[in-house]
Amino acid sequence: MLGISIGDPNGIGPEVVLKTFSDSRMFDFCTPIVYAHPDFLVSQNKHFGLKVPLHTLNNSPQRRALNVVSSWDATPQVAYGQETKTAGKLAIQSLTAATAALKNGTIQALVTAPINKASIQSDAFDFPGHTDYLAQALGGEALMFMIHDQLRVGLLTDHVAISEVSSLLTQDRIVNKLRLMSESLRQDFGIRKPKIAVLGINPHAGDNGVIGSEDMNILAPILANQKIENTLLFGPFSADAFFGSQSYLSYDAVLAGYHDQGLVPFKTLSFGEGVNYTAGLSAVRTSPDHGTAFAIAGKGIADHHSFQQAVFAALDIMRKRQEFEQLSADPLPLQDDKKRTKRDN
Repeated sequence: MLGISIGDPNGIGPEVVLKTFSDSRMFDFCTPIVYAHPDFLVSQNKHFGLKVPLHTLNNSPQRRALNVVSSWDATPQVAYGQETKTAGKLAIQSLTAATAALKNGTIQALVTAPINKASIQSDAFDFPGHTDYLAQALGGEALMFMIHDQLRVGLLTDHVAISEVSSLLTQDRIVNKLRLMSESLRQDFGIRKPKIAVLGINPHAGDNGVIGSEDMNILAPILANQKIENTLLFGPFSADAFFGSQSYLSYDAVLAGYHDQGLVPFKTLSFGEGVNYTAGLSAVRTSPDHGTAFAIAGKGIADHHSFQQAVFAALDIMRKRQEFEQLSADPLPLQDDKKRTKRDN
């Protein structure tokens, strides 16, 4: 049971969701449940000339259909490409309904279509995006983790202004993000002893303090002295040549200091097929690597492959977690004291 939040109805979210499940083979992998309004999905199906089988979910979901849970009072009047508070409100209603289903076990994983960060803001929803909301709703420390084949890039700081980055570089934050990345690589990707590369914050990783002291005084000592279970830490590396030289291929993941330091090279190398994964949570959530793309919304030209990859990634990670739990379980259950004493003698 794979849950899907529909995202901003004025963006490309509905289009990429429908295009993904216009391929009937997708139903071989999961039973999708989307949170929106049945009439809305019917109208979007028609608008984009698609014939995705739809089923209004009241009782049992249909195996080979896009099941729709009515999470809105009515289907909206779509204004493609427009940033509106109404669309933002509907996007959050879809997200909160899907998150509730994830928490109560109705769905086993969640894929979120893009939202507009400006239109979602309200007194009831004061988060910069999905990641921070889900970290609070599901409990846990979230790591924004961009994944594509051999390329995995996590962020030390994500949706914060560049002027705030330096003040957030505390030892606790750095160690926590490294620990989250290590745990995710082991339980979500099946990598027994991950190798993590850390990028320097300043140009040329500070050039020994000539261009900023954060790398020399904060990052380097942590990487030299911090021990994380079954994990090898490397860096800090100069970020400007790290990806162009394909150095990332020598590591299982890369921790970047701030949003654009990690996402610019990631999207350059994988755009259209990359996936945004929120590591560190009690449940699996993925999303495509793009936003609402208002400029092309409603035109039928949106590329759905990143959303499709987000579906596959959610399913793969869920299975990896199950395998990790099985491998980590104690194969010999504890015996009562009498039997244990007899055995020891």
